[in-house]
Amino acid sequence: MEIKYEYVRKRSEFGRPCSFSDFLAEVTVDIPPDPSLADDFIPQDPVDFAVQEGPVMALHEVNTERVEVAIQGVNHVEGGWPKHVDYKNSELTTRYREEVEREEIYTKTVQRLGSLMEHFIRQNNTIDIYEEYFEEEEEEDEEEEPPSYKTINVLRDPNQPKRMATRLSWHPDGNRSVAVAYCSMEFQDSRRDMCIDSYIWDLEKPYSPELSLKPSSPAVTLEYNTKDWHHVLGGCYNGQIVYWDTRKGGLPVEMTPVEFSHRDPVYGACWLPSRTGTECFSASTDGQVLWWDIRKLSQPSDKLILDITREDQLQKALGAVCLDFAPTMPTKFLVGTEQGIIISCNRDAKTPPEKIANVFRSHIGAVYRVTRSPFFPKVFLSVGDWTARIWTEELMDSSSIMETKYHTPYLLDTCWSPLKPAVFFTSKSDGTLDIWDFLFHQKEPALSIKVSIEPLLSLCVQDNGQVLGCSTRMGTVFLLEISSGFCTLRKNEKTLTSSMFEREARREKVLQDKHRERLVQQQERARARPEEQEDPHEVFKQAKADFLANIKAERRRR
Repeated sequence: MEIKYEYVRKRSEFGRPCSFSDFLAEVTVDIPPDPSLADDFIPQDPVDFAVQEGPVMALHEVNTERVEVAIQGVNHVEGGWPKHVDYKNSELTTRYREEVEREEIYTKTVQRLGSLMEHFIRQNNTIDIYEEYFEEEEEEDEEEEPPSYKTINVLRDPNQPKRMATRLSWHPDGNRSVAVAYCSMEFQDSRRDMCIDSYIWDLEKPYSPELSLKPSSPAVTLEYNTKDWHHVLGGCYNGQIVYWDTRKGGLPVEMTPVEFSHRDPVYGACWLPSRTGTECFSASTDGQVLWWDIRKLSQPSDKLILDITREDQLQKALGAVCLDFAPTMPTKFLVGTEQGIIISCNRDAKTPPEKIANVFRSHIGAVYRVTRSPFFPKVFLSVGDWTARIWTEELMDSSSIMETKYHTPYLLDTCWSPLKPAVFFTSKSDGTLDIWDFLFHQKEPALSIKVSIEPLLSLCVQDNGQVLGCSTRMGTVFLLEISSGFCTLRKNEKTLTSSMFEREARREKVLQDKHRERLVQQQERARARPEEQEDPHEVFKQAKADFLANIKAERRRR
């Protein structure tokens, strides 16, 4: 009897994962015994026997005594101070040291201990156990691997519809997690089913967020506090500033009132290296920079209006798109604006107009990112329109000292390498990541990576300089590991980079002086011959003809 059963399913269902479920056992077939068939069976005596001649072995197990290991730590706290002296207050400790140094017993004690220390120092200096006898015969450097990369992780927005991943911030303790701000920046995007949560992702568990941050409005920017790792600062789309304590969950601890907050989305928010670790400041396209203390977010502690005319009028203020603060320069910060102008500000100035120290007319369009070099604080990098440019604060009201070529797609973000002074990264609107090494090549990137078909909105590199996070317009975060050549400091690389920046700064200064001389000469000629001035209508016609001719030539070339 041939039993045949045909399984039929649709072609669209091929490859789907199996869906299993638990249910109680059930009897599908039951065949009862038939006594009439017992006569057909014939019992057979066994004819084969097996004999094993091998020796009988015994198995013994031995378990050694378990060694219990305990982890112990020692927390060293500065001590030895009297009760009336707070060792955290530098003024009190300095005053107490000066009082002790005036006592006679202090001088005698130093003299007595100084002779003993001198004896041991001389004893240690008798022979140098770390002396290198063959410094000139250095080992040949290993061949550097070619520029390369690999994708080590992908973090996807778990919600529908997808939102933009607008900002990344690495955890200060070993970069074990990353905070991602999700927000739709589409104009008048009023989809009601859109989630407003942002997430903190654990890199060891990339399939689901470790913590959901629930702001009152979608977060445009997030920033970890380097002094207190549990505090996360956020700038919202409705202009509010919020902060979370990750030990207390995803609800905000406190937020600023709407009436004292920004009027536009907060594009930049940074922590300040204060003694308490609770101070921060923010910038928005409403033209204001506001300072806050998270212990009292009811109103800002200070305010600056980004009016480059120095009239301190909000109507003339420039909208801030990005904000940069470096701990190496605690009183200065940089603001990139929608109008393509970079403003260098000094908080310690006495009056608000004096706080705007310098203005750099940098890009044609908005300045999407500005960041200081971690090696040279007076040098900073900016991206906007189609280029990335390097500036120095030593040249006031001048153009950039170095710049990349003009790209076809827009440049959206940039960041420096924390380990190599001449390496920086740029992201473009076609989903490409470029790695530049200006000591190696200044006209083309050292490595160009096609990360995604969506625009790359934000970049953030780890402290080791080898893992880079890129976020896209569809809320996907790619974690890339680049080759060791981009994160290994070569010999004299910092010196070479410094001399390169100084050389370009001198060249730019010479060109600036030449340009000023030419302007002065043209003004003198115009005063000497005022009657020979050209007709403005004729100049306009000639410029229009030259413009159209250049467009036709470019079309023929393409």
